Amino acid sequence: MKQILFTLLLQSLIVSTARATVVTQISNVMARQTTSLNGQWNYIVDVQEEGYYDYRMNLNRWGFFLNAKPQQPEDLIEYDFDKAPTMQIPGDWNTQDEKLFFYEGTVWFKRSFEWHQTAGRHTLLYFGAANYDTHVYVNGKHAGHHVGGFTPFNLDVTELLKDGENVVIVKVDNKRRAENVPTLIFDWWNYGGITRDVCLIDVAETYIENFSLQLDKAINGKKRTLDFSLKLNKPVNNQQVTLSIPELKVKQQYMTDAEGKISNCQLSISNSKLTLWSPKNPKRYRVEVSMNGETLVDSIGFRTIETRGKQLLLNGNPIFLKGISIHEEKPNGGGRANGTSDAHTLLSWAKELGCNFVRLAHYPHNEYMVREAERMGILVWSEIPCYWTIDWKNTETYNNAQQQVTDMIQRDQNRANIIIWSIANETPHSPERDQFLGRLAQYARSLDNTRLISMAMEVTSASNYKNRLQDNMSKYVDVVSFNQYIGWYRDVNDAPKMVWEIPYDKPVIISEFGGGAKYGLHGAKNQRWTEEFQENLYRENVAMLDKIDGLAGTSPWILKDFRSPRRVLNGIQDYYNRKGLFSDKGEKKKAFYVLKQWYEGK
Repeated sequence: MKQILFTLLLQSLIVSTARATVVTQISNVMARQTTSLNGQWNYIVDVQEEGYYDYRMNLNRWGFFLNAKPQQPEDLIEYDFDKAPTMQIPGDWNTQDEKLFFYEGTVWFKRSFEWHQTAGRHTLLYFGAANYDTHVYVNGKHAGHHVGGFTPFNLDVTELLKDGENVVIVKVDNKRRAENVPTLIFDWWNYGGITRDVCLIDVAETYIENFSLQLDKAINGKKRTLDFSLKLNKPVNNQQVTLSIPELKVKQQYMTDAEGKISNCQLSISNSKLTLWSPKNPKRYRVEVSMNGETLVDSIGFRTIETRGKQLLLNGNPIFLKGISIHEEKPNGGGRANGTSDAHTLLSWAKELGCNFVRLAHYPHNEYMVREAERMGILVWSEIPCYWTIDWKNTETYNNAQQQVTDMIQRDQNRANIIIWSIANETPHSPERDQFLGRLAQYARSLDNTRLISMAMEVTSASNYKNRLQDNMSKYVDVVSFNQYIGWYRDVNDAPKMVWEIPYDKPVIISEFGGGAKYGLHGAKNQRWTEEFQENLYRENVAMLDKIDGLAGTSPWILKDFRSPRRVLNGIQDYYNRKGLFSDKGEKKKAFYVLKQWYEGK
């Protein structure tokens, strides 16, 4: 009876603590005062989650989250983080421990650190991402719970920290579930772990949670308008905020309303003084947002993106998106990519290909990737993982997807290079799917109406050599995008005969096309898996795509070979999707030069 009461009490404590400490996402993390917790963390693999549940599936009174130590010789505690191995965080467990290469389940991580709290300040514990279901404990107490593998979250841990040594323990579970986003089946590696940066953020009791600064599309004579919005971490009225853009000689003061917000304030700028961000000139301005003696600094570019009929307009001028799709995987070998170095290498390969655009598939990539692309002048399509057969009828699944949209947009809303928010990829048609995605598209637009909404559709109506794109989602998107694999899932000799019918007066992006080849394998052009086969496939496809009315861009599949458990052909795939134009080691395949030449003519 005592054990049951103890368990119920502990469960109640954990739930109430989680509610008290979870806070909405903070943005501009790189501009704040932070203390990194990256480095070596101890870890324990917990196949049956015994560190969380007892054998009756109640909360384990001696759970790993307590970091318990024997107090006397006869005490039975069957784990010890201090004796456990370590791995690098951020990082995935699959490529750091060969026993965990295929593992899907729970791993516990522990990090000790020194901390001395400053009076009147608050401390947030920030995770760039952890895949997928994450519980966080600080000094044995539950700090919060997050679901989703590719979006950031932060927790106010001020009341949980103590002066001196502290312990953070994180339970990460990457098991696939039908109600998850993504769901049970997806064509990339399910890298588990704390895959992005971890840090402590020092903030005031009242701080700027996030802000948005966007260029309005309209030109009023010789003036342009910047739209400024801001949100504090709590509803505090009459907080003075100063917005400065020194190069433009802008210094404007605003006051927060009763909700702690500054909403849609407009600032007039001389059009002649404003240099717009573009791939050819990725101009960014130093922007300072100050309150109560503290200043957030960011580099922000200004541009407009819109459509006119079947044209895509960047800064009012037609543009063709010369793109490539990219997975968040390290450029030389497998493993989850993280950091500016990985981003720069991948994006440099894209630039060498002639790209001005990348599709960051199939989930929000790390912030370093987006910012480095902005610095290098590369436009971005950013996507959440509503991939294939989502549980469309499940309310919690929708809420999860909507939260991922929120987190994606809030983190990157000031990045000029992001022009498309994508809400799905290759989803089967049904009334439930249409309702789910239609609602999601409208929600994304309500958060940000300065960018375009799209999704990667499938061509579902085909008759011999005539393909017609019919999708009820067409009314919700600004850009009609679809995936096609003529030459891979259909004979490449059909490509010259194909007719594409797209009955929408909107720009068209071919969001995927391509086929596989193993680097260094050569043969006839009709021999599958050879570089010559892939080369010919690309040659026939680009000739076919040139005939599509309203074609505004492409993002072929994919920049480099990436790991996937669905690709099992020994000696060829070896658990890699081989559709890359680069091998997993960064070697160019022959198809690279076909696409590069085509892009040079665009």
